[in-house]
Amino acid sequence: VLGHDGVREAEAVRAGLGLIAHGAHVYDDLTARENLRFRATLGGLPADPERLTAALGDVALERYADARVRTFSVGMKRRLALARLSLARPRVLLLDEPFAGLDQRGRKWLATRLEAFKAAGGAVLIATHSFGRELEIADRLAILAGGRVALDTPRAALGSDDVQRLYAAHTEEAAL
Repeated sequence: VLGHDGVREAEAVRAGLGLIAHGAHVYDDLTARENLRFRATLGGLPADPERLTAALGDVALERYADARVRTFSVGMKRRLALARLSLARPRVLLLDEPFAGLDQRGRKWLATRLEAFKAAGGAVLIATHSFGRELEIADRLAILAGGRVALDTPRAALGSDDVQRLYAAHTEEAAL
């Protein structure tokens, strides 16, 4: 992973990965800025005010820097989780249902950000049950069924009807 052995060089691999689970996993009782400072401190990253403000600016939350996260929408929390990732500057993003709970504007914003991340040389792996924007930005499509890769193909080789048909076929087979 990233040119490192995942077992012997786990720390180097971990340093290059950014993860956002299905939930944003931010601290509701902290402000947006405090969430970022906490993450930076835990990760041994610089936590200077300019860096934290820039990370919030990257996700269009700078005007909410001192607001308690409990007042944020789901989309704002998701963007704050992305700001946490930007502090570490990972080369690979692992995202679980990243578009879940976002409105159309938030979905478009996230798709644009992920495309820019890819264009800058980053890699994105998305786990999803959805066939919307996730497929628009995908280069490859893998369908997992029964704990195994049932299909792995370039996205351009498939039409949107193909994706739904193949997903249904492979997941139904796994359920039998």
